[in-house]
Amino acid sequence: MLTQYAWIVWLVLILAFATIEVFTLEMTFLMMALGSVAGLLSGLFGIPWWAQFLIAAVVSVVLILALRPPLLRLLRRGGDPARSNVDALIGADGSAVRTVTPTGGQVRLQNGEVWTARLSPITEQSDVSVGERVLVTGIDGATAVVVPIERSTPNA
Repeated sequence: MLTQYAWIVWLVLILAFATIEVFTLEMTFLMMALGSVAGLLSGLFGIPWWAQFLIAAVVSVVLILALRPPLLRLLRRGGDPARSNVDALIGADGSAVRTVTPTGGQVRLQNGEVWTARLSPITEQSDVSVGERVLVTGIDGATAVVVPIERSTPNA
């Protein structure tokens, strides 16, 4: 009875693996679904059920090892390299709107936004006066962590 209805089992496995792949997008279950297709096709040629299982397993493993890595590279290659949201603020410069101390202050960033700010613990300076330039080194919640930008004096 198993050999007579094996094609139904293969179809269920193909659908289950394809459905899981839609949610995971890791290409592993896609390769297993393709291995199940190989098992289904081998069953249509009258191969015994245990051999169908072996064919499906071998094809799945070969596809996971050979086809999955290049597919993942292609999938990840198209990602947007531009930083956005909070990541885009790291490295931005601005100027102090209110005196910035280790506990608080305000800065206007180069994009025009005004942020609550505090001095980074790595800086030796105790405060940054209004109008001085700062560099964002991190974001802590809704507070920009900044360091003063040192002014360079031209050599005479």
